[in-house]
Amino acid sequence: MASKDTRSEPQWVTPSSNQDVPPYYEAFRIIFAYVLIALSWILIICTFPFSMCVCIKVIKGYERVVILRIGRLVFEGVRGPGIVFINPFTDTYRKIDLRVISYAVPPQEILSKDSVTVSVDAVIYFRISDPIASVNNVYDAIYSTKLLAQTTLRNALSMKTLTEILTEREAIAQFCKTILNEGTEHWGVKVERVEVNDIRLPQQLTRASAAEDEAAREACAKVVAAEGEKKPLVH
Repeated sequence: MASKDTRSEPQWVTPSSNQDVPPYYEAFRIIFAYVLIALSWILIICTFPFSMCVCIKVIKGYERVVILRIGRLVFEGVRGPGIVFINPFTDTYRKIDLRVISYAVPPQEILSKDSVTVSVDAVIYFRISDPIASVNNVYDAIYSTKLLAQTTLRNALSMKTLTEILTEREAIAQFCKTILNEGTEHWGVKVERVEVNDIRLPQQLTRASAAEDEAAREACAKVVAAEGEKKPLVH
C-alpha cells in the first residue's frame, strides 16, 4: 500500500527583526549606535568649519529630504525646505521632488473587446504626496508608477469595444485615474490627471472606413443630381 505524501505547501514567513537574535544583541546595537554617533560629532567639531561643506545641504522649496540615521528613519521624518544638517558619517538622505510629473505613455497596441487592434497613447500627471512612503515602500516610486500606468491603460481598454474606446475617452481616463490611485496609494504617489491623447486604427480599417465615406459621398451626390434633374427649369 502506497504511503501518503505528508508534505505540505511551503509557508511564507514574514521576516522579523527579532528572529534568531540573542537577547543582548539589541542593547549592544543601541550602545554601538550611540558611540558611533558621538565619535562622528567629535570628528565634525574637530574639523570645523571645513566639515560644514559636507554637512549643510540647501533644500529647495519644492523638495523634501528623507533622512536615515544608521539605517533608521530619524524622528523628524521629512525635512525641508531650507538649510538641512546632515551627518555624513551616520546619515543617508534622499531628496524627493514634490512637483507634478508628466509622463507620456508610449503607444500601446491593444486588442479591444470586439477583437480590433488599436494603438493608444496617453499622458499621466502625478506627484509624490508622501515622501516617506515613496522611500520606504517602493524602490523607485516614479518608475513603478510609469510601468503601472502602461499596464492599467492596456487593461482598461481591452475591456472596451472599438466604439466605446472612440466615444468614451473621458470615462476611460477617469477609470484609469481611479485604478492608478488605488495602486500607488501605498507608494506615496498621487495621480492628478489622465488624458487619452490619440487613438490610431489599423491601416486596413482606416482604408475601409475611407472607402465607405467616399461611397457615401458619391451616393449623396447622385441623389442631389437626380433631384436636380427632376425639378422643372424656372424661366
